[in-house]
Amino acid sequence: MQKRQLGKSGLEVSALGLGCMGISFAYGPALEKQAAIALIRDAFDKGVNFFDTAEAYGPFTNETLLGEALAPFRDQVVIATKFGFKNGVPADGLDSRPETIRKVVEQSLQRLKTDRIELLYQHRVDPQVPVEDVAGTVKALVEEGKVLHFGMSEAGVDAIRRAHAVLPVAALQSEYSLWWREPEQAILPVLEELGIGFVPFSPLGKGFLTGAIDANTQFAADDFRNVVPRFTEESRAANAKLVEVLGAIADNQGATRAQIALAWLLAQKPWIVPIPGTTKRHRLEENIAAAKVSLSDTDLAAIATALEHIQIVGDRYPAHLQKNVNR
Repeated sequence: MQKRQLGKSGLEVSALGLGCMGISFAYGPALEKQAAIALIRDAFDKGVNFFDTAEAYGPFTNETLLGEALAPFRDQVVIATKFGFKNGVPADGLDSRPETIRKVVEQSLQRLKTDRIELLYQHRVDPQVPVEDVAGTVKALVEEGKVLHFGMSEAGVDAIRRAHAVLPVAALQSEYSLWWREPEQAILPVLEELGIGFVPFSPLGKGFLTGAIDANTQFAADDFRNVVPRFTEESRAANAKLVEVLGAIADNQGATRAQIALAWLLAQKPWIVPIPGTTKRHRLEENIAAAKVSLSDTDLAAIATALEHIQIVGDRYPAHLQKNVNR
């Protein structure tokens, strides 16, 4: 697979990474351990060298799984993980105090079976802790060799600028896809200005852009999408038009909807690296093949024109979580 540089950081990764959250957490039952390890190693064998996790995924179990899965080729991969929630539990609230960051990093290193974290994200900006203190703490960890690069997730422009002034931010991880384009307004311009890479999560709209989800889909009881306004039955019915348009473009390309959605992201900027996640091997292969799909200027213009006539319905987070983004 082709490689990409995350901004000016010097951090080179595969053009597509693997978001590992859903293997353990949030989208129904966790994948059985050996099947999960096999999936992660298959991704590596197919050219993926960028793997995304967090202490909050599980909590803790996803990092442990990833550490075991990547151990045989640890020096050939880039691991990204995150700090920022009390006790690693999002429902408990935010915690980016310096002492917490240090504690989380030590525990993450143990779970990941490694001596360094290539990319350490602040999972959400904590309004109780100056972002300068957060960046300063990570800077000390970089100087100690425990962390190589600093990232932020779902941060707003002001926080990005303030953190970057203390320690260069290598990458921002936020949601971005054909059905969530808000980063184009203010975030992408500042990332380009500062030389920061962008790592879109949910690049397939939490599965919706694949076409596998419709108004009649029933999610598992513990699936996060049950509480997401964009995934109510009414919203899914209203948003089906986007999937139809994506299907028409995909048919013309001899590709799948997912591949077009990922290729579209890759075409936006050379420093964008999406991290689609999956628990299914055939979906993994489909996503990886998207890196070879080339969209012409005509294709991109057709997509842009089609999107102008589609109104996406439903918020991407329930209200209690929405307040933690773009701080």
